[in-house]
Amino acid sequence: MGERAEISSPKEAANNALVLAFGRLQGAANRLEYILGRALERECGISHLMYEVLLILGRAEGAGLSMRSLAQEQVLTTGGVTRLVDRMEAAGLVERTEDPGDRRGRLVRLTPLGEETTVRASLLHVENIRRYFLAPLPPEDRERFAENLRVLSHSARDELPRLP
Repeated sequence: MGERAEISSPKEAANNALVLAFGRLQGAANRLEYILGRALERECGISHLMYEVLLILGRAEGAGLSMRSLAQEQVLTTGGVTRLVDRMEAAGLVERTEDPGDRRGRLVRLTPLGEETTVRASLLHVENIRRYFLAPLPPEDRERFAENLRVLSHSARDELPRLP
């Protein structure tokens, strides 16, 4: 898999081991996103993207996070994150507050309902991760697999351009 690819036809391209491996990764991620996201919507009334924002805010220290920070964490445009936060605010999950460090700025933080929803959704999500993500793997490979995904995620994150 590590040597330079010799691809001279569409068939060779479609059957290249690296192309197939990455396609399987994308396929697995997309299918798992769908399965786990549907469970969050059905059981907790939130999208998977909303859940991710709840987790980001749950990790935040202090008074909350700026819209720019949320956008960078989620790889969204500032307009996209604004619309998402608007929906989450209307649902009572988050609130915007004054930024003590910037008179013009606003921070986003969890409401009590947002905190409760984060916990309830996480309990469901962890069970579904065990069932659909870990259970199919041999037990002896699970920790290494999770660590490899962390390395890939951080490497990809570090390649992304930072928002201005």
